[in-house]
Amino acid sequence: MIVLNIIFYIFGIIIPSVIILLSVFVYKKNIKRNTLISVIIFLLFYILKVGGYNLMFKNKVTKDNDNVAKETINTNTEENNEESIEEENIENSNENDVKENIEDNKSNNNTNNNSSNNNTSNKNNNEVTTKPNNVSNNENSKVEYIDGVPYIDGLIIVNKTYELPKDYVPKNTYKEAGSAEYCSTCLDIDTYENFQMMKSDALALGLNLWIQSGYRSYTLQQKLYNNYVSRDGVEAADRYSARPGHSEHQTGFAFDLNTITDSFQYTDEGKWVNENAYKYGFILRYPKEKESITGYKYEPWHLRYVGKDLATILYNNGNWITLEEYYNLTSTYSN
Repeated sequence: MIVLNIIFYIFGIIIPSVIILLSVFVYKKNIKRNTLISVIIFLLFYILKVGGYNLMFKNKVTKDNDNVAKETINTNTEENNEESIEEENIENSNENDVKENIEDNKSNNNTNNNSSNNNTSNKNNNEVTTKPNNVSNNENSKVEYIDGVPYIDGLIIVNKTYELPKDYVPKNTYKEAGSAEYCSTCLDIDTYENFQMMKSDALALGLNLWIQSGYRSYTLQQKLYNNYVSRDGVEAADRYSARPGHSEHQTGFAFDLNTITDSFQYTDEGKWVNENAYKYGFILRYPKEKESITGYKYEPWHLRYVGKDLATILYNNGNWITLEEYYNLTSTYSN
């Protein structure tokens, strides 16, 4: 805009004025012709100036409209994907028989591996150790609560037995969560950076990965869960949606990939993620035939960051082991 003004003043006003002045006071001839030329020059540059303003304004409006459209599309995409979760989960109502043999000694044998890889949790020194009412007497005694957050071997553990406080917001995140209800980049820094590496390596193979659903606040999870219960009832909703405080999305260590439907497992991206996510510290949190252990149906799109060492152990050469199995934990609501 400043450049247009400068050009207009120089070529549209100053130069025509000089031509007229020279014609009148210096050369004293061709005054009418030079005056006409000067007026034409002035009008030409004035038109160019106005046209430039209009073009700049139009581009600005277009850009603003594009931004608004993108925000609207993102919002609608999230809502549509939440609907796809509901529809797909309702269709898959048949449960598989689950193996319940738990390897009790794995926790003790691999404590050092876990400790070195799970520095992604933010602790402080004010420890308050409690135990939920629905934990059996032989439940793993290593679970401890720090400021109301359940940890085991430095790893935040969240399932139907163990829950987060209502006001819990993850710290040390790539983008600050603050009061946001939903944010795809408000993830633990290690979680987000390792995802970016995984995404880059996948892209080199022609595969496209993106975070469809990242951090969710307690409040948002409550809204989602209540909507599912209103439509499908508690029993059905509990199979595919976490109750508020029991969602891993609130931790900042978990996210959903791409299309949040069972069909994701059959895509090239889904197959690659299942076989390679552990190399970047991620686990398939709710594997096949583990619903009676995790409390949730199979979710090929849901990843949880636990660190590369523990992820490699839980990958188990493609036969995923759950956190509940590895740490000898329950995952059941108290009511």
